[in-house]
Amino acid sequence: MERKVGSSTVTAKEVKAALEKTRTLSAEEERVLRMRHGAGASSTRAPLPRAAGDNEELGDELLVIEMQLLKAMRARAGGKTVASGNNKQVMTPAPAPAPAPAKASANATKDKIVRALRKKK
Repeated sequence: MERKVGSSTVTAKEVKAALEKTRTLSAEEERVLRMRHGAGASSTRAPLPRAAGDNEELGDELLVIEMQLLKAMRARAGGKTVASGNNKQVMTPAPAPAPAPAKASANATKDKIVRALRKKK
């Protein structure tokens, strides 16, 4: 086998075209090549690959986990809008905490000292 003399430059367009054709690279290898050569993703609107693949049981478990996380996120979000898929869901606002009396905030240091002294008795 002879050594090739000379060099060639690979453009981002060539890398992008080659990555669209190949199916043998892992996701990490493809990401590294895209980052190394500055080739963007083939389509920003293309759906992301499913983590479960063809495994229906794993897909169901992941769906349950996702639903639990969305429910917890809604509970934490309060009145904020949360985007879920193609639709946006508006959360009901959480009750606001009662404001602290002005006297307590002004004398917070004094109250702390009094409580510490009461505990010493």
